[in-house]
Amino acid sequence: MARNTSLNVLGVTLTANLSASDHIRRVLGKCLQTLYALRVLRSHGLCDAGLQTVFHSVIVAKLLYASSAWSGFTTADDRQRVNAFLCRGKRCGFCRQDLPMFEELLDNRDKQLFNKIMNNTQHVLYSLLPPPSAASQQHYQLRQRGHNRQLPQHTGRLTDCNFITRMLYRDSY
Repeated sequence: MARNTSLNVLGVTLTANLSASDHIRRVLGKCLQTLYALRVLRSHGLCDAGLQTVFHSVIVAKLLYASSAWSGFTTADDRQRVNAFLCRGKRCGFCRQDLPMFEELLDNRDKQLFNKIMNNTQHVLYSLLPPPSAASQQHYQLRQRGHNRQLPQHTGRLTDCNFITRMLYRDSY
């Protein structure tokens, strides 16, 4: 019997090597099926505005589902594959031309979630945030950051892919 190296949890495919490539491949397969359905809807007379609404409501939602959990594990090839798919949707007229690239969509989704966590002490992920930094409590005249939290120690690639760590180190240069 062959050993299974991937697991599907709540619609997100997790692999033994912590790669998001299988998840991207599976989701893009489902999105291609939806693209075919959009072609059928167009042939039956659905207007372009309706097609674009369906594209955004179904396909973009599938692509971004739980993205904060898995986007840190994507490769440049994975992101390029999704960008190519989105460009195909634009060429076919199923997608608005001003839809951002995949990286920007992920970035916007991550910022939105992080702001919700930071501003709501009752949020389920709030307890995962590190404590406020001593510098923020002593009112030093430091460069503004997007948060007042301590930065965790760098312990390796796995930690760098974590959503909270990615957001804490975001724009720190």
